[in-house]
Amino acid sequence: MNLIGTMSIGVKAPIIKKGDDLVNIVCDSVVKACKKHRLKLEDRDIVAVTEAIVAKSQGNFASLEDIATDVHAKFGNATVGLIFPILSRNRFSLLLKGIAKGVKKLIIQLSLPCDEVGNHLISEQQLLESGINPYDTLSEAEFYEKFGVPAHQFTGVNYIELYKEFGGKNCEIIFSNNPCAILKYTKNVINADIHTREMTKTALKKGGAKKLYSLSEILNESVNGSGFNPDYGLLGSNVSTNEVVKLFPKDTMKFASDLQAKLKKRTGKNIECMVYGDGAFKDPVGKIWELADPVVSPGHTEGLLGLPNEIKLKYVADNQLGNLSGEEAKKAMIKIIQEKQKDLKNQNVSLGTTPRRLTDLLGSLADLTSGSGDKGTPIVLIKNYFKNYAD
Repeated sequence: MNLIGTMSIGVKAPIIKKGDDLVNIVCDSVVKACKKHRLKLEDRDIVAVTEAIVAKSQGNFASLEDIATDVHAKFGNATVGLIFPILSRNRFSLLLKGIAKGVKKLIIQLSLPCDEVGNHLISEQQLLESGINPYDTLSEAEFYEKFGVPAHQFTGVNYIELYKEFGGKNCEIIFSNNPCAILKYTKNVINADIHTREMTKTALKKGGAKKLYSLSEILNESVNGSGFNPDYGLLGSNVSTNEVVKLFPKDTMKFASDLQAKLKKRTGKNIECMVYGDGAFKDPVGKIWELADPVVSPGHTEGLLGLPNEIKLKYVADNQLGNLSGEEAKKAMIKIIQEKQKDLKNQNVSLGTTPRRLTDLLGSLADLTSGSGDKGTPIVLIKNYFKNYAD
């Protein structure tokens, strides 16, 4: 029996630049790291690569002017409503500046008490005690009168003030959880929410919006040679410089497949590969749900499709081991797992565990391993994930 379970290992890599052969770089980095630290690559190990370096190697960037040009082409010199943006300097500040440059006037609609991913303007308790219906509409002045000056729990930032500054001199901010509230101000709308965008867009269409685009439809094609993403547009983008954003990477399924083939050639092993972005986990203190990317994994090999076939050991121990202990309990557990795994494999289900997609679980594990700071490990090697107690 193997005494070590799942291992998630950050792998250091060179600084990635536009035009780099990332498949070869990742392959070299993993092979060298395993050799140096005496790790043996095995079939069904997983190599996960952060979306940031995939996009960088592709040169998938866009400037404020590129964003402004595309927005202006879609709306003309009009007053445009921007509804439900997330509250993030890294994620949204440059997008807001670019959008504002492309319109005559911008009206920003924020939700209460927080944005889609859990960044709070006010607490749930404040909203409850105010007696305000969040589906009604508040002006900026009414918000300040009711709630005072908001400050982000960790950063202290007043996002109302910040977003109004980024929106320019012809910017107005309103507050409502009703997507159609914006239609009293303008029929031209960009809905900036991420995971609820289709539902929001449907509501706006029914409400009478005339020109309507989701953020996924801004820069979904190149503008004057700019970067773009055909599936997600500006969703998943992040600050690169003061004038440029890095977009979500393109062609990630091909990248994962090419990397798998290269690793097979180098190692002889069938290694699963994936590109990962934000992990889908929630901060219990700040209440921020980390998934600001449109998906956890935009690209992966076929072996990572579906759900885990798992058995909850506690469920088995509590219900089927009786009074067995020690070596007897271990042998009985292994036998039960082996028998039940045959059934679960055919049914593609788990027993006693919450069903989640493999790519969401693995992408979240990889994101937590690599972090977003200075670890310098944009590649994550995950071992033993598909092994269980009986292996």
